[in-house]
Amino acid sequence: MPEWDWKSGEGVSRIDDPAEVDAAFERGEWPLGSAVIGLAFNCSPEVASPRIVRAMRLPDLDQRGFAFTAAGVVARIHGRLTPELYAVLRAEDPDGLAEYAIRDTLTFVPFRDLPPWFKWRKVVTRVRNKLEGWWLRTEDAVSDAWRALRGRRS
Repeated sequence: MPEWDWKSGEGVSRIDDPAEVDAAFERGEWPLGSAVIGLAFNCSPEVASPRIVRAMRLPDLDQRGFAFTAAGVVARIHGRLTPELYAVLRAEDPDGLAEYAIRDTLTFVPFRDLPPWFKWRKVVTRVRNKLEGWWLRTEDAVSDAWRALRGRRS
């Protein structure tokens, strides 16, 4: 007896059998986004990737979100993605469903292993984060100075 229930979705995020996920796709089961998270944890990127990409195209927005989470898991665990996963992430809105998968990729995949467009995204992200940090520190300093000046007038 399997440890998962396709009807309730119970335990499908622990699935480790790609053939079972393929059969679930053919049956039209709904928790497939959750199931590919299990594959991301338990299988190689090459085995999990085609199923994750397929789940990223599901009509259910929540299940698609879980599929993008699975891509982030692959980046975290394996430190790499497949060309298919990179292609889907590139095509997605970086502020949409793919946001955290992209962040995980930028964090856990070595820079030298990123495709050129992802390297560019990492550089842009680092520069933007640095500028935001400077802006916030400047804003805090100005605010502190303003409070100090107002305090002297009292």
